[in-house]
Amino acid sequence: MKDDRVYLLHIRECLSRIMQYTLTGRSIFIADTMVQDAVIRNLQTLAEASTRLSDALKQNHPEIAWKNIAGFRNVVVHGYLGIDIERVWDIVEQDLPRLGTAVDTMIKSLPRLS
Repeated sequence: MKDDRVYLLHIRECLSRIMQYTLTGRSIFIADTMVQDAVIRNLQTLAEASTRLSDALKQNHPEIAWKNIAGFRNVVVHGYLGIDIERVWDIVEQDLPRLGTAVDTMIKSLPRLS
């Protein structure tokens, strides 16, 4: 059985790392391939964890573009040379804060395991 809490905590950890790696801003992100690699790796891990969430949880949160998240993972895994770093920055800046808020809400709404 899938444990949504485990996957959500994993997603939250990836989000936290990405935010930490990008604190220095866009110009450093664009210039530093090591930061880019760290961010992309965590986006890939985040996306993979999102594909393992239960369908019920995803259906209860249609405000999240689950298919787009999974699609990003496929781009990273199967077409690395096609990654647009500017688009990755846009995701970090625009999409991840909303995802983080939603993930925190989802975690709080799940029943505690005994």
